[in-house]
Amino acid sequence: MNILLLGYGKMGKTIEQIALERGHQIAGRIDADNYADLANLEPDDVDVVIEFSSPESAAENITYCLERNWPVVCGTTGWLNRRPAIEALCERTKGAFFYASNYSIGVNLFFRLNKVLAQFMRNYPSYHVSMTEIHHTEKKDAPSGTAITLAEGVMEQLPTKQRWVSNEPGKEPVPVGEDAIEIESLREGTVPGTHTVRYESDVDRIEIKHVAHSRQGFALGAVIAAEWLVGREGIFGMDDLLGN
Repeated sequence: MNILLLGYGKMGKTIEQIALERGHQIAGRIDADNYADLANLEPDDVDVVIEFSSPESAAENITYCLERNWPVVCGTTGWLNRRPAIEALCERTKGAFFYASNYSIGVNLFFRLNKVLAQFMRNYPSYHVSMTEIHHTEKKDAPSGTAITLAEGVMEQLPTKQRWVSNEPGKEPVPVGEDAIEIESLREGTVPGTHTVRYESDVDRIEIKHVAHSRQGFALGAVIAAEWLVGREGIFGMDDLLGN
């Protein structure tokens, strides 16, 4: 396949490495420094787009690609207030759009484990649920998209939890009511991603944790999603790819 990379930071470079290893070609490498080059690509130059840019530019990038009938795999987080408009455009153009907050197979198994644990905890209101996510200092959005997905999974299973609140060191703490899940966001060094979900009572604590050792798992999942998406029409996510 000819893959267009929209966003060429550390994740984009890792995706490129894996794509080449799997026999694909790179149709272009577009980031903020050479964004004008995007207009030089012809529709037939690109089989699929993998978009890992920034929260500020993701929606415009996806719109541009869908309007040119390029299937889009997006892993950028922090822009989802515009997702309904993107999905409407995808349906209108009969395009293909694949979004996941995290493309790691291990993380998606963790999402499922998170829901199962939350379901178990329904009958034990003495346990208070909260989360911590840790990422590298270059990550722009907080909380992470993965943490938000985890919080949404808990809310699906615990009717008493209706919202999440974000707290970051150095910022004014946000009050956490009984109906809320606190997400603590930490930025440290070069951490690829660590997510912890905890249930704590006066007598003990239950925790589940996912620790990413590198970006390789995220990048491989994105390339596999791109391979899967070509030739399809519609709006998809990791559950579609994994067959569940």
